[in-house]
Amino acid sequence: MHASRNEFRRGDSLIRTRLRERLGRTPAAEGDYAFLAGLPPELSASFSHLLPAVPIPAAVLIPIVDHAEQLTVLLTQRAADLKNHAGQISFPGGRIESEDAGPLHAALRETEEEIGLERRFVDVIGYLPDHLIISGYRVTPVVALVRPGFELKLDATEVTDTFEVPLGFVLDPANHKARRRKLGEGEIEVYDIPYGERNIWGATAGMIMTLYRLLRE
Repeated sequence: MHASRNEFRRGDSLIRTRLRERLGRTPAAEGDYAFLAGLPPELSASFSHLLPAVPIPAAVLIPIVDHAEQLTVLLTQRAADLKNHAGQISFPGGRIESEDAGPLHAALRETEEEIGLERRFVDVIGYLPDHLIISGYRVTPVVALVRPGFELKLDATEVTDTFEVPLGFVLDPANHKARRRKLGEGEIEVYDIPYGERNIWGATAGMIMTLYRLLRE
């Protein structure tokens, strides 16, 4: 059941503590364990037949910027002419290439290539479970605190814009807007997170919902 109240109203100090407690030293997912992005784990297996037998491995960074006044989530808007996920709100990241040592290296590399966020500002906390994407990817989300003071330089072929959203906002269930989505022969309930003129949805909203469920356990 979706929570009816914000359990993080005591502020970012609670969120920082929960992040360390729930994600600290967690390893990247192994084996077949993965969520279908946007679904709670108990429903994911029901739709696994809709996914490719061998999904493409990928990784994203969930960059939580540790401002003194509040925590924020750094998000990107994808370029409009990309083959996959064009124009969508997303976390920086991409395919895990053969030269990558693993999902962490891929997430940091892709983040630096896409938006110019240098690794020296990034303090990795841990990982969320892998998320399966209908477009054929298996994504490892890497959660990190980011020290302010960085300067971004966007790769215009990949990203048209970046913006920050207060972490407390995306974790507040009052901002999680349920909708029905057709999937295969059935329907599922997923959540969008509108923020001003932007709408966080799809796999990105699904990863945020996974983070939310993990922190409120």
